Amino acid sequence: MPPYLLDEVDVLVAQERNTRSDLIRQATAMYLRERKKQRIRELLQQGYQEMAVINLHLADEAFAAEAEAERIAQRLVSGV
Repeated sequence: MPPYLLDEVDVLVAQERNTRSDLIRQATAMYLRERKKQRIRELLQQGYQEMAVINLHLADEAFAAEAEAERIAQRLVSGV
């Protein structure tokens, strides 16, 4: 660890009346939690993007089916 970081750690440890080991343990746990959150955000973003494509295809299919239903209804109403 670079000396300037070690100096900062020592100042923080003294202020919080803690140990280097405990500070490093807490920092590592926090880092791992943040990495996990970031990975979840990335997976959610990927899922939303994939679902957007699927939803667009479903909307196109529904639009075509709705247009066909409207044509049939118009023919039934007009007697053709």
